[in-house]
Amino acid sequence: MNFHMSEAIGILERTPETLECFLSGLSEGWLHSNEGEGTWNLVEVVEHLVEAEKHNWIPRIESILAEGENNLFPLFDRYSHLKDTSERTVEEALSEFHTIRLANISKLRSVVNPLDLEKTRLHPEFGVVKLRELLSTWVVHDFTHIAQMVRVLAERYRADVGPWSAYLGILKRN
Repeated sequence: MNFHMSEAIGILERTPETLECFLSGLSEGWLHSNEGEGTWNLVEVVEHLVEAEKHNWIPRIESILAEGENNLFPLFDRYSHLKDTSERTVEEALSEFHTIRLANISKLRSVVNPLDLEKTRLHPEFGVVKLRELLSTWVVHDFTHIAQMVRVLAERYRADVGPWSAYLGILKRN
């Protein structure tokens, strides 16, 4: 196993600042481009991250610690951010994400100890999952959405790179 709590927290702490540096001040063209029909733009990805911070990670961690294996996780709607469109700027969304993430990391440090990592809970799709797996997923979820953002940005210039697209792996579609 490669999971180490301190390393996971090191990534989780960096994500808000990484996104702030990466996205703050970008034009509307960049922020609202996407990969095509049914895909998310950069603002929608940030709003999803905010919703996950509010309603996914810590509630599920707390449920593992408090209630154990025989109960289902609290539900999390991965698409809730699409139901209520916000008029706030990406900087405002990033600021909220940063604030909630720091509070969540503080909570994580205060409630989880190494002996808890093998505690389990029932996931509605996957069955029994471990706290260690949930924490690893939180980190990889950040990576997934960072990679998604980079793909969205690259997609905007797909036609503009001309023949160099042959050398740009990010533009290769599976």
